[in-house]
Amino acid sequence: MQNKLIGKHVDELYLDLLEHIMKNGVEKTDRTGTGTKSIFGYQMRFNLADGFPLLTTKKVPIKSIIHELLWFMRGDTNLKYLADNNVHIWDEWPYKAYLKRNNLPIPEINGEEWKNGMAEFVDKIKTDENFAKEYGKLGPIYGYQWRSWPTPNGKHIDQLANVIEQIKNTPDSRRMIVSAWNVADIEEMAKAGLPPCHCFFQFYVTQANPSTGAQGKLSCQLYQRSCDTFLGLPFNIASYSVFTMMIAQICGLEAGEFVWTGGDVHLYSNHLEQARLQLSRRGDIRPMPKMKINPNKKNIEDFTIEDFELTDYNPNEGIKAPIAV
Repeated sequence: MQNKLIGKHVDELYLDLLEHIMKNGVEKTDRTGTGTKSIFGYQMRFNLADGFPLLTTKKVPIKSIIHELLWFMRGDTNLKYLADNNVHIWDEWPYKAYLKRNNLPIPEINGEEWKNGMAEFVDKIKTDENFAKEYGKLGPIYGYQWRSWPTPNGKHIDQLANVIEQIKNTPDSRRMIVSAWNVADIEEMAKAGLPPCHCFFQFYVTQANPSTGAQGKLSCQLYQRSCDTFLGLPFNIASYSVFTMMIAQICGLEAGEFVWTGGDVHLYSNHLEQARLQLSRRGDIRPMPKMKINPNKKNIEDFTIEDFELTDYNPNEGIKAPIAV
């Protein structure tokens, strides 16, 4: 299904998707054993000039999203950076891998024993450098593939740097693509992390037109093979939107659209009540916030968390849901 409406509020588009999955999703089994309601193929478009697409029908933690994005962009694949910055998006997978590797019993996931053990694990990642080197490694996940894709001859390709050069020098190219889906590394990624869910993105430039005064714009389309719609998707939309804004700034362009395309788009069976609660807030959609990025930053390596300011964000309270591991 394709949602062709452009300029709709992020919450309207997102709640339409939740409703569509609830009504039309088919029941499927999954790797985690949780079970899902799933649809196949969906698209949403966000005009970044209309406001920053961060949901208002539940609070979404923007600092965690930006920290994770900066982590990807620097090519880092160790949990320590996230742990040091109190970002817990990835904790579950390396913790489970640590237990397996040391033949330790795996407690009931999301139970108290699991939560306490994971908190101790993350604290040790923060405080013990050798432990972090050993057990904080998530394998050749996003950052590695974006910045250091391995070639058969032993070299590495910095896909992100290359695509920025293409945007600047060959803006009509149809090859401005970054892929995280490295088939040779999938099994290795799965050991302590996850094979990439948001696995492939492409940039598109609309060049300036002096006769009309139109500014050059950069748009980005993401293909996401697997989408946890309740917990993951709000993060993915915000992350790639701010990412598009950053790359546009580096390349002297305005931010155009972020286009999100999903493959297996699902709601976990233990997220259905939370989805219903969020849908009940359709009458309380609030204005989209604005994202300000330090205009002095012109190099992909220079951004820090202090360069981002979210303003006018007044969301409904957050809605907790268990993560499927």
